[in-house]
Amino acid sequence: QLVESGGGLVQPGDSRRLSCAASGRAFSRYTLSWFRQEPGKERQFVASVSGRDMTEYSGSVQGRFTISRDNDKMTVYLQMNSLNREDTGVYYCAADQNYRGSNAYEYDYWGQGTEVTVSS
Repeated sequence: QLVESGGGLVQPGDSRRLSCAASGRAFSRYTLSWFRQEPGKERQFVASVSGRDMTEYSGSVQGRFTISRDNDKMTVYLQMNSLNREDTGVYYCAADQNYRGSNAYEYDYWGQGTEVTVSS
């Protein structure tokens, strides 16, 4: 089970940190990723962190967002800086033990999402 938190209304240029708490076993072996979904659109890859702490980012967030994981707390974080309106959407946490890529359809486990709205 994955449970996201930390969403809300923020102003352009602000920072926000999302959290995703997991339950279950073998957390450290899973690749954990964040996706963003806007109304009427498919989920888009934002960032991932593998079980070996290898990270990947979409081009639109590279340099602004940082993904990290705390295996002891079984939590993955997404630190979002310099937010802009294009970052608005529902952010979903995803996990998979065998897949590390950006294809949302490949992930086995999903959270319920947390909404981020960037607006002045």
